[in-house]
Amino acid sequence: MALILNIETGTDICSVALSRNKELIALRESTEGRDHARKLGVYIEELLHENHLEADELDAVAVGKGPGSYTGLRIGVSTAKGLCYALGIPLIGVSSLEALAHVATEDFEAGILDIEDEEWPTARLCPMIDARRMEVYAQVFDTTLHPLNEVAAHIIEPDSFKEFIDGKHPFIIFGGGAAKCVDTLPAQGVKLVSVTPSARGLVEPAFDAFQAKRFEDVAYFEPFYLKDFVVTTSRKRLF
Repeated sequence: MALILNIETGTDICSVALSRNKELIALRESTEGRDHARKLGVYIEELLHENHLEADELDAVAVGKGPGSYTGLRIGVSTAKGLCYALGIPLIGVSSLEALAHVATEDFEAGILDIEDEEWPTARLCPMIDARRMEVYAQVFDTTLHPLNEVAAHIIEPDSFKEFIDGKHPFIIFGGGAAKCVDTLPAQGVKLVSVTPSARGLVEPAFDAFQAKRFEDVAYFEPFYLKDFVVTTSRKRLF
């Protein structure tokens, strides 16, 4: 039995889940914007308390490692590393795009994803995380969640993902960066559905990693930013 705390903070959503093996026990999340530094610790404490658990009963901590928001990822990873170091338990890193694809699969199985049953077997799933302007972080999966390409930052143009938008496989886009792509990608064969990042998407891959002992080095693990953090100068005159 593995009791795992799952943390996803790479977007505007701050999400924490408790899981035992592949079963979701409890979930706490907020869609109110980037206030992760204040909410994350509170959510962790609440979940443990409400389920009559102590932190030292955890077997591992899993964290969405990105790509995503620089600040959000730093908050989530720093919290996860701190817990693992203090408790002497393993750290598990899960791709935030893979986790988002897991959420889409769960939503389809629950009957709440706007995809027809006959479309699903041949569909291509493309989770997208907003990277500002017309750029997204994305990766394409089949519906068994086998990755079909590498994680990359894409500037969205009419021929983006043309190797996957072939008329034979419904190309399903979702996530915080997807809506802005609809008017640019071909209308034929591309479908936008509503799926939001959640720590529940980490549950299955985190348990698989736990069983395989695929752990991160707590001392040296860093988020997968994909792009360098850019500091800009404010145009406001302060004095």
